[in-house]
Amino acid sequence: MFLLILTFLLAFLLALYGVPLARQAALKFGIVDSPDGQLKLQLEPVPYLGGLAIHLAFLISLAFTFEFRHDVLGIVLAGTLILLLGLIDDFGVLSPGVKLIGQFLAVFVLIKSGIRVEIAALPEWMDLALTVIWMLGVINAFNLLDIMDGLAAGVGFVCSACLLTVALLNGDQTLAFMLTALAGSLLGFLRYNFRPALIYMGDAGAMFIGLMLGAVSMIGQYQGGHPLALLSPAFILGVPLLDTLFVVYMRLSRGVPVFVGSPDHLALRLRRHGFSVPVVVSLLYAVSALLGGVGLALLFVEVQLALALVGLTGLGFIATILVMKRVDVTVPGPAGATGAAVAVPRDVREGRVPS
Repeated sequence: MFLLILTFLLAFLLALYGVPLARQAALKFGIVDSPDGQLKLQLEPVPYLGGLAIHLAFLISLAFTFEFRHDVLGIVLAGTLILLLGLIDDFGVLSPGVKLIGQFLAVFVLIKSGIRVEIAALPEWMDLALTVIWMLGVINAFNLLDIMDGLAAGVGFVCSACLLTVALLNGDQTLAFMLTALAGSLLGFLRYNFRPALIYMGDAGAMFIGLMLGAVSMIGQYQGGHPLALLSPAFILGVPLLDTLFVVYMRLSRGVPVFVGSPDHLALRLRRHGFSVPVVVSLLYAVSALLGGVGLALLFVEVQLALALVGLTGLGFIATILVMKRVDVTVPGPAGATGAAVAVPRDVREGRVPS
């Protein structure tokens, strides 16, 4: 336990020190997210490279406190690949297709390292297919979630804490150390990313968080008295996954391409509903913690209660869709007219605007 605490503190302090340095470097070389007056509403350019600081804090803290095994090295290598892919994408030079190919390569590294879904009742090919679907889903879910100050980092911290609880309950020291390092890095970064954000994590940080949480949740132990316990990681990562499903549904229903940015996210709809950014972010933190609690409960409750929890959560999501889809997210067009949401190459961000 002492080493876990040390790992957390080291990652937290390294992020506190490293994030301002990353911010200075991003400003010096012009690696910034500039306002466009339509969907990116921050008052001034905000630097990227926060994801690089998160990665370095995670890696250094883990290197000083934990021995790298073969599977850990596989996750670290895949995380580094996805980080580099995100850094390139932060310059706006990658098409969605090329980015997807890069994500496939990172997932392939995981599979080659033995990091994959293993369900005894399923054939190997189905385990591999579920691995690819799960990993690509979580990676892109966190990438889509990074649209509001403090949102992706804070939700990532809550998810890390819930998965850490599972790892500690199972006595899995490997996953516990990795999740502790990730949680410390995210909390240190959040100091500079909560509204008003002084730095963004960019695609590099969002995809790195998605890959790490997707990988460790995939290989964790979810042993309950019924098959529904296997749904625990999906509940723990519920906020980014449900937001992604909602965004995909809304874009398809409006005829907007899935890979083109639009203000269809739950967070942005709550913002348009009149809530301030801190309130929206705090609310989604609470929802993430609630869903994480449901995920943990599935490991211990009887099958009847588990079915009730899953059913109530499903009904809650359907109700959320019905309510949120009615929120008006139209934005002014280029000439000042109002109409359908303007599509942009990168996903929309609710930045530093008055609450």
